[in-house]
Amino acid sequence: MADPSSYRPRPGEIPDSPGVYKFRDEHRRVIYVGKAKSLRQRLASYFQDLAGLHPRTATMVTTAASVEWTVVSTEVEALQLEYSWIKEFDPRFNVKYRDDKSYPSLAVTLNEQYPRVQVMRGPKKKGVRYFGPYGHAWAIRETVDLMLRVFPVRTCSAGVFKRSAQIGRPCLLGYIGKCSAPCVGRISPEGHRELAEDFCDFMAGRTGAYLSRLEKEMQDAAEEMEYERAARLRDDMGALRRAMEKNAVVLADATDADLMAVAEDELEAAVQIFHVRGGRVRGQRGWVTDKVEAVDTAGLVEHALQQLYGEESGESVPKEVLVPVLPDDAPALGQWLAGRRGSQVSLRVPQRGDKKSLMETVHRNAQQSLALHKTKRAADLTTRSRALEEIAEALDLDGAPLRIECFDVSHLQGDDVVASMVVFEDGLARKSEYRRFQVKGFEGQDDVRSMHEVVSRRFRRYLQEKLRTGEWAPEDGEAEDDGRPRRFAYPPQLVVVDGGQPQVAAARRALEELGIDDVAVCGLAKRLEEVWLPGEDDPVVLPRTSEGLYLLQRVRDEAHRFALQYQRSKRGKRLKAGPLDEVPGLGESRKHALVKHFGSVKKLRQATIDQICEVPGIGRKTAETVAAALAQAVPAGPAVNTATGEIIEDEAPAPAGTPSERGTEQ
Repeated sequence: MADPSSYRPRPGEIPDSPGVYKFRDEHRRVIYVGKAKSLRQRLASYFQDLAGLHPRTATMVTTAASVEWTVVSTEVEALQLEYSWIKEFDPRFNVKYRDDKSYPSLAVTLNEQYPRVQVMRGPKKKGVRYFGPYGHAWAIRETVDLMLRVFPVRTCSAGVFKRSAQIGRPCLLGYIGKCSAPCVGRISPEGHRELAEDFCDFMAGRTGAYLSRLEKEMQDAAEEMEYERAARLRDDMGALRRAMEKNAVVLADATDADLMAVAEDELEAAVQIFHVRGGRVRGQRGWVTDKVEAVDTAGLVEHALQQLYGEESGESVPKEVLVPVLPDDAPALGQWLAGRRGSQVSLRVPQRGDKKSLMETVHRNAQQSLALHKTKRAADLTTRSRALEEIAEALDLDGAPLRIECFDVSHLQGDDVVASMVVFEDGLARKSEYRRFQVKGFEGQDDVRSMHEVVSRRFRRYLQEKLRTGEWAPEDGEAEDDGRPRRFAYPPQLVVVDGGQPQVAAARRALEELGIDDVAVCGLAKRLEEVWLPGEDDPVVLPRTSEGLYLLQRVRDEAHRFALQYQRSKRGKRLKAGPLDEVPGLGESRKHALVKHFGSVKKLRQATIDQICEVPGIGRKTAETVAAALAQAVPAGPAVNTATGEIIEDEAPAPAGTPSERGTEQ
């Protein structure tokens, strides 16, 4: 624990201007990012008597080992830089909202020649129009099913579309009138795009004009005694009205707004957002967060707005954003939102009327979300804490192992030897920290030597990171660091190896050779689930009902799964390798071009250098290299169909690495 006075800047060093500041810990990790109208006043507030600080702020400043800042011209620039740094460095003491679920959206792929309507999750893609997010995927499908009657836009995948185009027959939706069948040319690309744009306009809330147009067309058809067409238009209007009824009007005058509400206690907070477009609720999102920094409701709102709109632009940012309280830097935040939208954005607190009533509904949803989250987490948090305490007690550790790393070695009869490193922090898997290793020091099957090599490499990298970041800096100056998360920069409190005494001894020997004596080591043997410690003749036996043993088993099983997955992928790549893979400098695109041009590797082997040069992108030097590599590769015997006994000739076109090539050329 550091003394804040040890790294406090001198009073005259801090400028009295807007800026963004970063606190770093002893490993040079960025642990907190903040912004201020006056850097001098804000930073001075962190270096007062610890007794006068909020407990979370006191924890942060005692964890930190240095502070630095960047001066900017305006508060809007400070807001943007703060958001960028929080996304880049992922500081542990900043509020980070976690989606309580993965919300689906209705997407229209306007970036394709024939736009497709589909359900999408995950990050947004350029050129795709999104509506939502929705609470459930089935709600999207029900809406789309009703609207396809009026807007028969393509909904099929690329594979189905291509197949229908090849056989000249549309899919079932094309026959029942719920797809305009662009795959077989029933509608032109321009006409289909117009359909998709009408679909988007209707979903965006511009419903009145379209319904009026349909009603006029229905009346005209009836006057002209085209009663079947009039009946079809009547049914289309009914389908659209049923689709609209799924989203009742909540705000008059076709309002476009996002409403945000916050429910919080001393430790956690939940945020709910309702997306209102055209006066109707078109989507809903919810986040929860641990209050790891001293932050009030206004600060939570500011962080939520940054996360919600930080990657958005254009109409994705509404004209109006309604919040429970205005953030401290509301004018700067409003300018930032306006910059992302490209036009004025109103950021305000609703005071009366329908908007205030709807805000109360959003707040009730936030309260329910927080209560549900706390109910789910209470037992889990208690269990994880008990498991870590049991491990610390059983292994005689100084404290609970908040970071556990587990290593496992995997191979197939000595081939493709690989290893995995998985990380659990606070009893939960930290998948972004997982690492994979190829065992390079020797060939063959030797799990003990493999474990020694992998642990040595992991902790050698750790020592290199300490040297690079300045913890072991040379006397002539301190090493530079940009604060980004490093692959092997953080040491664990406990290393777990999959195995018994030999593997544990190998891991301990690797640490001792590097001079590391503050990391505990244990092994978990599969047969009897015994925990082995270095230098001990007898294992530690944890009760079968122990939460600590269950956590160690989960860590070990996850390491085994990750190592096995990597080993299988390496083996698969090796088995798929062909003679062209041995040609240096020949990438996938040119390999496929060669095989496509000649039809097979067999024909390519028979080609002359001049013929190979005819392939686009292949120069004479590359052609000579390809010819030499294929001449050295000895083809295997002919492939045989085991069912018929027929010899399979390799004459059909086949991309590099396909089974037909592998059967005759390797």
